[in-house]
Amino acid sequence: MPPDPPDGKINLTFGFILLGFSDLQYNHVALFSTILVIYTLTWTANLLLLGSIILSPHLHTPMYFFLGNLSVVDISFSTMYFLVFLGVTEIFLLSAMAFDRYLAICNPLRYSLLINDKVMVIMSSSCWIAAALHSLLHTYNVSKLTYCEDRLIPHFFCDTTPLIKLSCSSTTLTQLLIFTEGSNIVIIPFLFILISYVLIGWAIMKMKTSSNRSKAFSSCSSHLMVISLFYGTIIFIYFRPPSDYSSQYDRIVSMAYTIITPMVNPFIYSLRNQDVKYSLKKLIIQCFIHI
Repeated sequence: MPPDPPDGKINLTFGFILLGFSDLQYNHVALFSTILVIYTLTWTANLLLLGSIILSPHLHTPMYFFLGNLSVVDISFSTMYFLVFLGVTEIFLLSAMAFDRYLAICNPLRYSLLINDKVMVIMSSSCWIAAALHSLLHTYNVSKLTYCEDRLIPHFFCDTTPLIKLSCSSTTLTQLLIFTEGSNIVIIPFLFILISYVLIGWAIMKMKTSSNRSKAFSSCSSHLMVISLFYGTIIFIYFRPPSDYSSQYDRIVSMAYTIITPMVNPFIYSLRNQDVKYSLKKLIIQCFIHI
């Protein structure tokens, strides 16, 4: 690694050191083992879910198409660019899934006409492209900051908040840009989801039979559970005053949407869905037969 310049300042390209949980008073072996098991479950569950969606023709519907995209997102959260990129992609995909549920329940007769293959591709592509541009803006803003000798990041990934905390230059404009643009990215889709589910709830309440209401609630409950877990942690971490930032507390809470959510998503969607469970069983049996 090149020596530090005489003025004590370094460029972002010199790199940082992620402390992870090394400075916390925990049993590191137990913590490592737990996270390793979670990551293994995350990869296995999401790959199985993605494989069953791809290989099962009866799952080639809009809901499972977006669910497959969500599994791709959940498979990996890594560097700052990809963390923001995949996180924002998940926000947009959850919005697209809410819109899909709204059309399926509130406009069932026109659903197949409104959500066709072309519309699905356009919606999913828009989610990925918009998230990539948003992530590029975040990464560029942080990369323009000046950093001093302290290169230790008290986190297990390159998040924006700890990187801004390390900067020895003025971060007021950067924080304002990130907060303003980030607020729009989070709040607008959240309001879209909220409005969609208000309309869905109204449509469900007007259904005449309890069996139809139960079926409609069941098709939405999994999505609502994922939204609550994901948005709850995102809003808690990123929509607080900078003075309330605590690296130790935030590291633990961040695990909810970077580690826990990607692991539980496939279980939430599969265990409550008979079609997915049937396809998963069929896929697992085929894998064992070929082995």
